[in-house]
Formats: sequence, C-alpha cells, structure tokens
Amino acid sequence: MQKLRNIAIIAHVDHGKTTLVDKILHHCSLFRDNQEIGELILDNNDLERERGITILSKNVSVQYKQTKINIIDTPGHADFGGEVERVLNMADGVLLLVDAFEGPMPQTRFVLQKAIDLKLKPLVVINKVDKENCTPEEVHEAVFDLMFELGAEEWQLDFPTVYGSAKNNWMGQDWKKPTESIEPLLDMVLEHVPAPKISEGSTQMLITSLDFSSFTGRIAIGRLQRGSLISNMQVSLCKRDGQIKKSKIKELHVFDGLGRKKVDEVVAGDLCAIVGLENFEIGDTVADFLNPEALPTISIDEPTMSMLFTINDSPFFGKDGKYVTSRHIKDRLEKELEKNLAMSLELTDSADKFIVFGRGVLHLSVLIETMRREGYEIQIGQPQVIIKDINGVKHEPIEELTIDLPESVSGKAIEMVTLRKGEMSSMTPKGSRMVCEFIIPSRGIIGLRNQLLTATAGEAIMNHRFKEFQPFKGNIPSRINGSMISMEKGTAIPYSLDKLQDRGKFFIGPNEEVYTGQVIGENSRGDDMVVNVTKTKKLSNVRAAGSDDKVKLAPPIKFSLEEALEYIQSDEYVEVTPKFIRLRKVFLDENERKRVSLKS
Repeated sequence: MQKLRNIAIIAHVDHGKTTLVDKILHHCSLFRDNQEIGELILDNNDLERERGITILSKNVSVQYKQTKINIIDTPGHADFGGEVERVLNMADGVLLLVDAFEGPMPQTRFVLQKAIDLKLKPLVVINKVDKENCTPEEVHEAVFDLMFELGAEEWQLDFPTVYGSAKNNWMGQDWKKPTESIEPLLDMVLEHVPAPKISEGSTQMLITSLDFSSFTGRIAIGRLQRGSLISNMQVSLCKRDGQIKKSKIKELHVFDGLGRKKVDEVVAGDLCAIVGLENFEIGDTVADFLNPEALPTISIDEPTMSMLFTINDSPFFGKDGKYVTSRHIKDRLEKELEKNLAMSLELTDSADKFIVFGRGVLHLSVLIETMRREGYEIQIGQPQVIIKDINGVKHEPIEELTIDLPESVSGKAIEMVTLRKGEMSSMTPKGSRMVCEFIIPSRGIIGLRNQLLTATAGEAIMNHRFKEFQPFKGNIPSRINGSMISMEKGTAIPYSLDKLQDRGKFFIGPNEEVYTGQVIGENSRGDDMVVNVTKTKKLSNVRAAGSDDKVKLAPPIKFSLEEALEYIQSDEYVEVTPKFIRLRKVFLDENERKRVSLKS
C-alpha cells in the first residue's frame, strides 16, 4: 500500500504559503523542464491574482521518496476563516509558516488555534530569513510562547523547525547556512507528520469541501476516514439533522499533481472527490449503505456582518450587465451558499431585497466582485454589524486589531482608533516601527483602513480578527463630511466641475455620465449639497481678456469596491455593474429625501 501524508499549510496573509507550495511542486518535478508556468500557480482565479491573496483553499499532491504528500493551501485572511477550518479536518499535520521579521501575527494565532484544537502536529517553517534585520531565533521563541498560550500539549510544543527562504528556494536547520534545495523541509514532513490513522469499521468520509463542474454537477471532497470507496457503489448520506439518504457514487477521483485522476477504488486515509452524490452539504458524512455511522459535523464560525443586496434600479440599469432581475440575483446567492459555509442569506419583506451575512467586508466584497465579473448588476447597502441580544443586553462583535506603522505617526493612529471606541492592549517597538494592539468593536473597523492610510502616508499595515461578542460600546462617530449630489441627468461638463472645485472633492471626471441623486463627490462641510455639474458655459459675443484660460481639474477620487462599501452612509447605496462602481442616494429625488428625513 502506498505511503501517505496529508498536510495543510497555514500562516498569516503574505507570509509566503502559496510561494512555498510552488517550490515544492517544482522540486517534486511536477512540470516538464520546458513548461512555462509562472508564479503562484495555485492562485488560479483572476481575483486571487489581482489582489495577491488566496481566497479558496486548494489541494495538490506530490510524490517524494515513494510517499504521496497531499498538500492543502489555505487562505490567510480572517474573513476566510470558514475555509481554513474545514480543510484542516482533512490534514494530519500542519506546516506553520512564520515571517522571520514580522513573527507571529493575529492571523497566525487564529489558524494555529484551530490546528491545536483539532490535535494536529505543527511543524514550524521560519520563512524569509533573507530579509534585512530579521530575527529568526526570537521568532522561534515567540512561536513557542504563542503555542503555550493557546494551550498546546507537550507533544505539540516539541515541534521541529526549519529556516529558509521559499522565494530563494532553500530550507535548512541553520538559517545562517543556506542549503541547495527545500529537501530538509520535505524530509521533516516525512519524519514528523504521522501517516493517516485508519480505524477499523465501515466506510466513513466527512464532506469538507465542494467543487462544481458544469458537466457532472456538484462534487464532494473529503478525506476517507475508514473503509474503502469503490466507483458505482451505493452509500448512505448522513445529514446534519440526523436524516439518512441513500445515494450512489458514479465516479471517484484522487488528487494527482495539480489535477485529479479517475480511480476505481479509494483506500482509507486518502483525499478524494466523489461525483454523482445528490443533495449533499458540507458537514454530511458518506457512510456504509447498510449500517451508516455519522462523523461529528463541522462547526463553522458564525457571521459578524450583513449587507443588503438589491436589484439595480438606477436610471442606468441594464446598460452593462446581463443579469439584472431579482430572480437572477437570488439564484446566484443561493448557489454561493452551497460552497461558502461562513455565509448565510435572509429574505426580506420585499421580493427584490436580500440580506447577506458574512465574516467581514472583504469576505462579502469578494462575492460582489465575482458577481460583477459574471455580468450581474446589483446595489449594496451600508455594511451592518450583527447585534445580538444576550440576557436582555445588546452585544456586538469585538475584534483584535493590530497596526504596524512608523513610530513617528503612531500618535495619530492611536487617536483615530480611540475615537472609534478602541482600547489599546499593548505597544511593542520593532526597529523604527511600532506594533500597536487594540480591542475594538467591528463597527469601528469599517472605514478605518482608508483613514489610517491617509494619516500615515500609506505606511500602516492593519490586521484584525474576530474575538467575541461583548456588550454594546455606544455610538461611534461616522463620516464627518457630507455628500455632493447630482441635480440633473446628463454629462459632467469640465466648466461646471471647475467652478465647484472649492466646494469639495469629486468622484467623477469630466464628460462622465451622471444621473439625478448620484453621489458625485464629498462636500467640504458636514451636510449634503445638491449641485448641477451638467451646466454649460453661456456663450456671448463679447469676451473679456483671459476668460478662456484652460480649466485645471484635480483628478477625481476613484474607490475600490471595499473602499466604496466602507465610505457610504446609511442613506446611500453602492451601485455595482460590470464596468462601473457608482455611489448614489437610496432616494434619488431631493424632495423625497427631505420628506423621509422629516419623518425620521
């Protein structure tokens, strides 16, 4: 029987998980010599490549010294914690990657906690030792302290360590002596990661992830705990609620390199993909046909934030997108729920409004961005945090926030966070930089990143993760400046924009199409102002000298999707179409807005 190892790679965002997987694939000669493959092979969808982050976990397998190693690459962002949690169920050990300069970060703590709770053996890789001013020994100590703090057992604290640089393609026992390859890391995996434990008994497999193929439909992925699976065999499906449904396996696939290959039989311990099962969900157990036994199901972190999704009803609807009706949007959101466990959907009184719950602004904005690229037009309301009622007291989500920034601007950042009800818990100098840790309500984080980057000239690095629900902390001041709203539908004229420049900053450039009620800029004062940017210059036959000087316009502010979502007020929507991101008022007509504000 073939020797097996199942490992997951966990780390904070940007510590080099996907790069390390690249090097392992190269080392185990998965590609032809002349094959062009590029960098970050596993980040294969456009969004991942553009943002430079992993969003979906991926499985690959390599052969090394007659052993098959299944590697699971996981996302580093807390917003995708639901992904990490699931896939760790398939592994027997974890490679914990830590940056030799930054040391353990909030996300390292989050993913490590999950791994320790699941009784997995951690192997530590201290990466990026080629960085200037790095302190690998101190980082090693910090990892040990962190594990101790998280309640690791003795056998987990006795972890092996390798040092190296995934980018420069070497790993070794001593960080001062670079080696030739990453073999020491793979040898460590073979030595310290246990082979899958196979218990006696009938077939059992927990479905931990999903895939979708337009030819074969939904595919169930998981790790076979015991027994064996054969293609065309009949199985029972044990649901979360205790129901048992009968089903049949059509095809079996195991992971082979970057793809999957079809097999007739899968033995216990291996990861496999099953084609042909009907009506299954993540957390169900594939069990024996005659005497099914269910495995404990997966618990997923609950959502902390919600957004209102509605159809695009602006004057420009249907210009860019293919899917604009509420039925299209509802079908798409339901399809997303199937594979995105940390997300949930609630229908409202209105047929065209849906409330989507998720783990944070990034988690939901990735969904919105994906939908926009698929040709959907939608409008999104202001992100709202979930308020729980516990024993008659309002509770809200609280997060741990870490800000890494130059010492000279740390005062500004502390002031900003304190205004938003943040409490400082520690402050550690790191060379010329300062690492500040806070406890802050999730509400306070919405829109904070932009302000911080502006105040610190783009130097601040911000990370946060959900901690717990605590009693409500009181009101947080929102955006101080009001909006500039377009009065008429038409084309923005440079002459009008020029005359209004001293009133605030614009989000639109000259000759852009605007409509009544669209938010086209930020007022320099605190109230909303309706302006007409479609007014042209009156031409007369008498000209004064110097009246036709060239118009000089400041460049407009262009928001990314997350920035737009964090910027809007409660009476505004973000209109998202395949080509544009616009801001608008919920009520486009000025008189209607006044009526509503008088009522409230």
